[in-house]
Amino acid sequence: MPMTTLDTAGAAGTANAFRMPSLGADMEFGTLVRWHAAPGDRVARGAVIAEVETEKGVFSVESPVDGVVAELNVAPGTKVPVGTVLATFGEAPRVAAAPQIPPTPTPEAESVLTPRLRASPVARRRAAELGIDLAALWHDARDHAITLAEVERAAGRAAPAPVTPELPAPTPSAPPAGDARLAMRRAVAAAVSRANRDIPHYYLSTPVSLRRALDWLRDRNAVSPVDQRILPAALLLKAVATALREFPELNGFYTEGAFQPAPAVHLGVAISLRTGGLIAPAIHDADGKTVGEIMEALRDLVRRAREGGLRGSEMTDATITVTNLGDEGVDTVLGVIYPPQVALVGFGRIAERPWADAGMLGVHPVVTATLAADHRATDGHYGGRFLAAIDRLLQAPEAM
Repeated sequence: MPMTTLDTAGAAGTANAFRMPSLGADMEFGTLVRWHAAPGDRVARGAVIAEVETEKGVFSVESPVDGVVAELNVAPGTKVPVGTVLATFGEAPRVAAAPQIPPTPTPEAESVLTPRLRASPVARRRAAELGIDLAALWHDARDHAITLAEVERAAGRAAPAPVTPELPAPTPSAPPAGDARLAMRRAVAAAVSRANRDIPHYYLSTPVSLRRALDWLRDRNAVSPVDQRILPAALLLKAVATALREFPELNGFYTEGAFQPAPAVHLGVAISLRTGGLIAPAIHDADGKTVGEIMEALRDLVRRAREGGLRGSEMTDATITVTNLGDEGVDTVLGVIYPPQVALVGFGRIAERPWADAGMLGVHPVVTATLAADHRATDGHYGGRFLAAIDRLLQAPEAM
């Protein structure tokens, strides 16, 4: 299953370690680009807490919990292995009520009754490194512990805590375009090599007539605003998502020596990047979306994939991947499964071909649908029935 980015530390009791997430099977290292939180901040589950760069781009990473940031362990610009602790979450700091100071205290009484200067451990360390007097910040933080962000602001800086000694030194986060493209190709090649080596693939294909589907799309688009018109790709994605309700053993992960079905259908969609290479972010809960909603989600994913702005969950949650190379003039796609997923569906170009229907020979728009599946999870009989279900659904698009 995709890697969990939050671990509960048994000895620490309330401390949780937030780790560098695995944003794909081909990811071994990630570079922390930017923090969106500071120690002492309360963050909500799903809120963007950091930005991480991989060979495939920069992704926003969400908080896995509702909690309070206890400490940041990695500085921006640092490249670390997947699984490295980036930050810890803990309980909200307990703020003691300030003692009431008499209106006209004596100097002796004032020295006793002034609230104790409080600061988070990382703020104290950073203040010492920067030569910042914490007492100078106390007038702005009498009701809470001084945070790292307040120390940084005082120093005219914006970086969080320094890298701890055991972590590697910062590395540039924006290599030249040629180097970035080469790094991506190497990462993809390594992932594909592992998948071909470790996954016993089987392949199936079938031609599917799209005459009824395209007629339905034409009629629907004719009465829809231009920005709400649907492309055939969205209808193909909807057919795959709907068919997976009947065939859940193709929707999930092979991990720890067994298949684990996914509780939802999150379609990974292969998208080519302008700089070269592919990524496959997920359309979440695709089986519950209408064709129009899938089209809207697809447009949004493609735009953010090419401009930047994808979230980490979109890169890790896919339960099956769909690739469509029809725009490239390809008739048949025989893909490589993206581990730990157990299946990949491919579609080629839509082309007019001779087609026999009810004893009559004619010309239909036809697409070749293919399935690459993991033999440890399913067999050819099961996969063949799945492709037949996609065909059946596309013959009645109005019912999906």
